Amino acid sequence: MTDSPAGKATGGRAAQLQHTGLRHGWTTGACATAATTAAYTAVLTGEFPDPVTITLPKGQTPAFALAAEEMRGGGRSAMAAIVKDAGDDPDVTHGALIRSTVRVLPPGSGVVFRAGPGVGTVTRPGLPLAVGEPAINPVPRQMMREHVAEVAARHGGTGDVEIEVSVDHGEEIARSTWNGRLGILGGISILGTTGIVVPYSCSAWIDSIRRGVDVARAAGRTHVAGCTGSTSEKVAVAVHGLPEDALLDMGDFAGAVLKYVRRHPVDRLTVAGGFAKLSKLAAGHLDLHSARSQVDKGFLAELARRAGADEPLASAVAAANTGLDALQRCAARGVPLGDLVAATARDEALAVLRGAPVTVDVICIDRAGTIVGRAEPKGPAGR
Repeated sequence: MTDSPAGKATGGRAAQLQHTGLRHGWTTGACATAATTAAYTAVLTGEFPDPVTITLPKGQTPAFALAAEEMRGGGRSAMAAIVKDAGDDPDVTHGALIRSTVRVLPPGSGVVFRAGPGVGTVTRPGLPLAVGEPAINPVPRQMMREHVAEVAARHGGTGDVEIEVSVDHGEEIARSTWNGRLGILGGISILGTTGIVVPYSCSAWIDSIRRGVDVARAAGRTHVAGCTGSTSEKVAVAVHGLPEDALLDMGDFAGAVLKYVRRHPVDRLTVAGGFAKLSKLAAGHLDLHSARSQVDKGFLAELARRAGADEPLASAVAAANTGLDALQRCAARGVPLGDLVAATARDEALAVLRGAPVTVDVICIDRAGTIVGRAEPKGPAGR
């Protein structure tokens, strides 16, 4: 389906939506809204608009080609489907078929949302949806309500409908997302706040970090761990015995964890990750991706001096091939560079937290998962 033109959005301001030469895409929420608009229009008129145009929260008006359409229930129900186009973003839902089935309800029923196959259901508190609700986020719900009302006003309907959103192979796609850890079971979430996917913005990952903090707090967790990967996550569990819902798959987004925890504090935050990545945090970088920050070996050399390295060793650290090479050179001479990187990263994290009531400790590991540096818990002044 990714090679099919079906579901590609055109028209309106779509041609203007460019970012550093990369093509923008459309969220699952925008696709579900377009499919819902087409399906409800078909219920009221007997015809599916193709392409179907919607208005996004910031005023853009993309048009979506239909990938599938079907009248059902003697004309009181219709299904329309859109292939999600994520543009040039490496989105796991790119190419997914988003279906919306709209059924007429008795007057006064309002708009009711249902999770069809491939769309998850909320099973834990802490998310912006109640337990038992389909995982269709608030902004997509609002978009669908508004478009249903517009279609009803244009074609003489009441606007009382059930909207069932489904995603082909959604349960399989969800295995590549945070949904299971967040307690969203059975499929993916229907997401989006603007309707637009900005390439490499990683907004979905950052949103998952925030929801992870929310779920942990709602579960009464007072200690969470932001981990750069699965190996550091295992180490954090081994050291602190944390349950799954206290683990945040931080990846490269240290800043996203720290800024959200600053606004939504927990008693204790463990930051765990590879030595090289956490050396970037120690140096003041909040995005640890190799394309956006580099290991500063001059900075590591200065830390080595503070840890007792003589000038020949400090010079060797500055000239090291990698951060791990620098670490190993120091370890061979008994210089605790790993501990100093951990302590400096912890202090940098505390600076970003700006006095929030959060105690922070840091664990640095090597590629094998061996702990090579630790910083003991430290909180804001007086804590």
